[in-house]
Amino acid sequence: MKITVNTENKRIFECLSSSTRIRILELLGKGPQNISQLADTLGVSTAIVTRHIAFLEECKLIHAESVPGKRGIQKLCHLCVNEITLSFQKEENVTEFHSVSIPVGQYTSYQIRPTCGLASRDSLIGITDDPRYFSSPDRFRAALLWFQSGWIEYSIPGYLLSSKPVKSIEISLEICSEYPKYKENWPSDIHFYLNGKLLGVWLSPGDFGDKKGIHTPDWWNGGSQYGLLKSIRIDKNGTMLDGIRLSDITLDQLHIEKNTDFPFRIAAPPDAGNPGGVNIFGKGFGNYDQNIEVRAEYV
Repeated sequence: MKITVNTENKRIFECLSSSTRIRILELLGKGPQNISQLADTLGVSTAIVTRHIAFLEECKLIHAESVPGKRGIQKLCHLCVNEITLSFQKEENVTEFHSVSIPVGQYTSYQIRPTCGLASRDSLIGITDDPRYFSSPDRFRAALLWFQSGWIEYSIPGYLLSSKPVKSIEISLEICSEYPKYKENWPSDIHFYLNGKLLGVWLSPGDFGDKKGIHTPDWWNGGSQYGLLKSIRIDKNGTMLDGIRLSDITLDQLHIEKNTDFPFRIAAPPDAGNPGGVNIFGKGFGNYDQNIEVRAEYV
């Protein structure tokens, strides 16, 4: 991992300014560990470790995934980088990219079934379990939405792609399964589509409500509190999810035209092997203070 020393990367340097986070990176350098193991070694609470893990994930230094454990679901943490190189001068061939942040309520079409609902940072939007409110103009204020089955679709603006050849497209979002209130062990086959093409299926392990999300507002007493940050990357070699191969779908196969909007769909089919629904967290909810982030990188 190469980092240019500038203000754009200050979050990474802030992340590395903590002795606790440095110690976590040191421990994960020896192999994956779960939250409880890290807390025991460090002599701090699991809540404190969870906050540090969220910061390290935000900076893409580690990756945490929920996996089955002896006592239910556990969050297993992996190191994402082996080394970091600092560059104090701007390189002539710096990678060029464009990015766009899409609020979770800014979807363009949907077809869903209850349980379902929307919430802003301040209140519920409409009535829960009534899909009609997904057409409410207030949906643009949504920072959390959920549905038991169906799909929701966002339009990625065509101006994201320039006239230069595109090297990759990356989409990141916080997401999990949907169960009335919540259920830690509730798998869901969540399907991701881009420009009408199925990128692949991710098995979400559950709907998380065992503790308050780091950014979830105090007024929210609903079941779902946070999700998992997932990153989808499509390039000439295929589609990756959190660095692990998801499918063989390449950028060329998506047939995305420059200056033309293209759809990103998230679906939970009722006939899937694990029909467990979807929660999508946006800025102001969950463990990651972000919207659906889309980035196009150029050759």
